[in-house]
Amino acid sequence: MENIHYQLEPQLSAEEFQQVLQDSGLDQRRPAQDLARLDRMLRGSNLILTARDGASLVGIARSVTDSAYCCYLSDLAVSRRLQGRGIGRELIEQTRRTVGLEVSIILHAAPAAVAFYEKIGMPPMPDSFWYKRER
Repeated sequence: MENIHYQLEPQLSAEEFQQVLQDSGLDQRRPAQDLARLDRMLRGSNLILTARDGASLVGIARSVTDSAYCCYLSDLAVSRRLQGRGIGRELIEQTRRTVGLEVSIILHAAPAAVAFYEKIGMPPMPDSFWYKRER
């Protein structure tokens, strides 16, 4: 999209993060009502890429990576009004370019997003394991 600008944004505010989670629908699967926890999530991340339409945040890819071997893409959110326009795909590509070809990208898909990841050709990992958070 020509009006969408992608950038590294390590100092993103919890309020903007909350807004894009709400706009995307991902707030149903994240602690979006808890600004202090959202802030901890952002500060604990070492790779935050954003998509902006002018000054408005319309997408985010939030990751934790060692920049040498693996990158866990913990949040990929795009405002509902702009979904289907390639923003999520581009945020993943920007993440891949930033960490480089030596680094695996790993994510846990929300059930409603599985078709998106299949569509962009991201292979599933059948041998993953997970301790669910307790709160």
